[in-house]
Amino acid sequence: MKKKIFASIISALALFVVTFPALAQQQRQVLRKGQKKVISKIPKEVFPLYNGTFVGVDLYGIGSKAFGGDFLNSEVSVDVNLKNRFFPVVELGYGKVDKDNNNISYKSSAPYFRIGMDYNLMFKKKNLSHMYIGARYGFTALSYDVKSAGLDDDIYSGQVPFEYTGEKTTAHWMELVGGIRAEVFKNVLMGWSLRYKAKISVKDNVNSTPWYIPGFGENKSSNFGITYSLIYKLPL
Repeated sequence: MKKKIFASIISALALFVVTFPALAQQQRQVLRKGQKKVISKIPKEVFPLYNGTFVGVDLYGIGSKAFGGDFLNSEVSVDVNLKNRFFPVVELGYGKVDKDNNNISYKSSAPYFRIGMDYNLMFKKKNLSHMYIGARYGFTALSYDVKSAGLDDDIYSGQVPFEYTGEKTTAHWMELVGGIRAEVFKNVLMGWSLRYKAKISVKDNVNSTPWYIPGFGENKSSNFGITYSLIYKLPL
């Protein structure tokens, strides 16, 4: 089921990235010399519908794990610049955790995706560097293992083993995003974003509850997240 879901997502993303720029290019119009009167009434910078496609890789999640963190998180993003204001975006990632805490072992790994839109707060400027705000919808279908040395049995005394493997669940959440992109070389940017993540729903199992949700973080009502990305603007 998960393979079908993510195969559909990747196919839709590929179709969007390949066909949209070609269609948008057909909408470009070159202002003629005879339109001087009209030009005088138009703002200095008039942006076409399509202004490029950006592909990014998040480095923060990988670096956090390399420096001793409990979570491994890696994702790629694809977004399109429309009118230099709106940036529809798709993010595909993979999250993994292997943690022992107070005699409880928890393991989980799964892909996840987010889809949303960013708004360029500096849309009047023609350069690629800008500040933005945005929103995301996130989803993952994951499996996890949880083990413990044993739970105290008050009725029969002693300890009862606690071990569940291959538990499956799904999770949905929303994100509010604020960030900055800075062009460091021609068509190469570095990007930073801060995210507030609010849980919509997580399906609990009969015997256990997921502790970590790939793409979202710990299973709480809300989390904060950070991304630090290397971004490349594809040639027009």
